[in-house]
Amino acid sequence: MPGPARRLLTAEEAGELDRKAVSEFGMPVLLLMENAGRAVSEEALKWLRGRALKTAVFCGSGNNGGDGLCAARHLVTHGVKPDIYLAGGAPCAKNEAGANLDILLRMKQKIIPLTPSRAISLRSRISAYGLIVDALLGVGIKGAPRYMYQKTIETINSSSAYILSVDIPSGMQADSGEIPGACIKADKTVTFVARKRCMALNPARKYCGRITVRSIGIAL
Repeated sequence: MPGPARRLLTAEEAGELDRKAVSEFGMPVLLLMENAGRAVSEEALKWLRGRALKTAVFCGSGNNGGDGLCAARHLVTHGVKPDIYLAGGAPCAKNEAGANLDILLRMKQKIIPLTPSRAISLRSRISAYGLIVDALLGVGIKGAPRYMYQKTIETINSSSAYILSVDIPSGMQADSGEIPGACIKADKTVTFVARKRCMALNPARKYCGRITVRSIGIAL
């Protein structure tokens, strides 16, 4: 079987690996999310190299957003104070994403609800960011992003910030590589366990930037 450097995972295979980690090895989803979030923060810190650049982390309400919330916490512990945007606000974060949100709130970190109106007004301040972590949408998305995500993605792409995507750039179809709507144009994508199938296909691969594969504690 090809190793992580050559293997390409479908969305279903990526999900099956997570389920196997939980059911066969007893690894809680929260631990997988912790490992993913730490890996993302390490890549962000590597790029920042101690520079005091204004940073934003954009999080969806699912597991991809949970990875982003976890990454934001690790950035905080390393002295970076990111603006943390959460789609729909606190009530929308459930399960493990909700657990990571709760930790941030207990750490007195401000969470900025990402709403349709804020997605539009975001254009007035997006230029302030030197680094943006994209944790809006993961491998499970089907079809074009909803309006709020569409506007947020367009605004992020209009910035001059360095964009670091979590697992895949938001808006990309993980299996087909299609871009049915707005899609983040990342400078770097931190993906987990192995590359996703879309990363070898056009037009998706040109949206990924440099791709780094990081371990989250499970093997192929």
